Amino acid sequence: MYKYLLWILKIGTLINIYFLLQTIISPISNVDSFLLIPAQILFLVSAYRCMFPVNYSSHAVLHNNVFSSVFITRFLVTFVEISYIFMFSHVIRIINNHEILIVDIFSWLMVIQVSISQIFVWCAILTKNENLYFYEEIGWFNIFLLNFVCSVIILLSFIDFNNLEILLYLNLLFGIGYLPWQIFHLKSIKTRINKLKNDSSGNYVRTTLLVGFKSSLKRRVVSHNPEDWGGIIGFTWMLNYFVTLIPVWVYFILYTFSVN
Repeated sequence: MYKYLLWILKIGTLINIYFLLQTIISPISNVDSFLLIPAQILFLVSAYRCMFPVNYSSHAVLHNNVFSSVFITRFLVTFVEISYIFMFSHVIRIINNHEILIVDIFSWLMVIQVSISQIFVWCAILTKNENLYFYEEIGWFNIFLLNFVCSVIILLSFIDFNNLEILLYLNLLFGIGYLPWQIFHLKSIKTRINKLKNDSSGNYVRTTLLVGFKSSLKRRVVSHNPEDWGGIIGFTWMLNYFVTLIPVWVYFILYTFSVN
């Protein structure tokens, strides 16, 4: 069953390519480059990830080829995550129009936090220290909590929203759904770590940076086992991140600015 779910992700390749093509056509192509370029990066890499999904922790892949490398995927995703969170923070600053200092500060803290999370995930991959994935995900909780708080502050300030208040409401809606989900996600990571600690196969053994680097480049395990992909939570994460929620949200931001 999970094999078919992974193949369903390939629909996301077409969706992301469609969104990417729209960004080179007016009026979306005329949007602020600080919004447009991060969106283009996300659409391109999301299309790639839909074609060649990979799990960093288990090295599970759908296709055993070089494009499914953990290292290559994570290298691309590093740019994606920093750029699209910068995009979200930039939206906050545009709507805020520098009127509320704490909002500008919190928006930049989102960018700082996503950069810190990149350090955690790279260290987790290269050293096989599974606990670092937990700290990475705490960072994502903090990012969208800040995004939520900024939106609340702006909405309660009754400043001129420049007809962009729909984006603030989307921030709130996402926060209401995502933050509780992320708590369950964090619990699932803790459960996985505890299970690995009790695994006699040696999967939890930490390694040196050089060995971890070679493993991230070359090790690929073709698997359809739900546990290797994080179960239903893992698939939900991939579906929303690569195919549905995040790409659609990012595209809607571009569309809103293009018609505003």
